[in-house]
Formats: sequence, structure tokens, C-alpha cells
Amino acid sequence: MKLDGRIALVTGASQGIGHACALALSARGASVAVAARNRQKLEELVQQITAAGGTSAAFVMDVADEEQVKAGVKAALGQFGKIDILVNNAGITRDQLVMRMKRADWDAVVNTNLTSAYLCIQHVIGSMLKQRWGRIINITSIFGQTGQAGQANYAASKAGLIGLTMAMAREVASRNITCNAIAPGFIETSMTDVLSDEFKQNAMKMIPLGRVGKPEDIASAVCYLASDEASYITGHVLNVNGGMLMG
Repeated sequence: MKLDGRIALVTGASQGIGHACALALSARGASVAVAARNRQKLEELVQQITAAGGTSAAFVMDVADEEQVKAGVKAALGQFGKIDILVNNAGITRDQLVMRMKRADWDAVVNTNLTSAYLCIQHVIGSMLKQRWGRIINITSIFGQTGQAGQANYAASKAGLIGLTMAMAREVASRNITCNAIAPGFIETSMTDVLSDEFKQNAMKMIPLGRVGKPEDIASAVCYLASDEASYITGHVLNVNGGMLMG
């Protein structure tokens, strides 16, 4: 899965899945524009990539802010000349039962997890259409497929990403641009670190493969969908969950 000459933009790249995706894409030859809110973590990631012989640049961006997305994508295009691969990975949680959920927590999660993907696609798609090649990869969640009590905002945002993926796949297929989603299951990240031991133990019992996933498991799937080998796959949701959800 060589990605030599490709330019990738990864959101939420400062940690977890986004961090792993940036490293994996670079290892396969892509130049990587990394975006997130934390400048220090982004610069450390860029140093890690360049130390390994790759090419990368950091773009500080709050993806929930339309003007920052517009400016960040413009800056990335200005530096790299194009964007071939877009990985919409940025995401947050604000868990609470619906009866107690504040409107601000609903809006924050939907804006960061779903609206940001729409904004990034909108500002990147022109580059892909011009070159008649592109890969859009949206990181959704198993909870966007099954729902989860106490996470109505998160589940709704991730389910929305699946609908967005399929709509975009239809809109741009004629231009040799694919749009797919990856639905991680229980992955070892800072987002899952804060969960209770009881929750983690119960989750493990639901995973046929008997282990928690790693960010690298998702990154490998991202690299495949970004490659020429996946050129006939679009509008698809790839489950990477150790067997938690089948069928």
C-alpha cells in the first residue's frame, strides 16, 4: 500500500487514532498535514515524522470553527499544493442522559464530530475534483451503529457521519473520489482511558477476539482505504471492532 506522492490531511491528529493515522500514512510515503487544537503536540508529531524521513506540517485548527477550518485547509493547500486524502478523525464526548443533557453539550459534540467533517470536506473537495482523484475517510464509531445509553449526542453525531459518507460517495464517485467510513470498536485511547474498570471489563466480554483494539489497528484500515488497492470501495462502513458487531 504505497502512498508515495500523496498528500493527506488528518484532523484530531494530536493524539490517539489521529496520531497513529498520521504516522502510518507517512510510513507509506504520504506527506501529512496534521491538524488539531494543541500546537505543542502537533509540533512533536511533525518532528517524529520528519525524524523518520517523512514530510509533515502542523496546522492549528479547531474543527468546530468554520473560519479556522477554512484558513487551515487554505494554508495546507498553499504549502502542499493539493490534498489527496482527508481523514476526518476529530471527535469529543460530553456524556449524559438525554433528560439531563445540556444543549451546549449536544451542540459541542455534534459540531466537533459531524459538522466539522462536512466543513473539511467542503473546503478540500475542490482540490480532489480538480485532480479527479481523492480519498475521504470518516472515523465514525460502533456506537453510531448500535447507540449507547448516556451518549445520545455522540451516537447521533457518529451515525450522521455514516449518512454523510454515503451521500458524499454518491456525489463524487464519477470523479474517481471515494468516501468511506471506519467504525472503531473499543480502542485504547485517552477517550476510553477515563472509563470505569467495570465498563472496560464488560466491554472485553463482548469482544470475540478477546482484546482491546489499538489506534494502529484503525490506522492500518485508513491506509488501505486511502490506497489504490481500495479504488473500488466507496460508501462503505468498515467495522474494526474485534467482532463486537457482526452482520
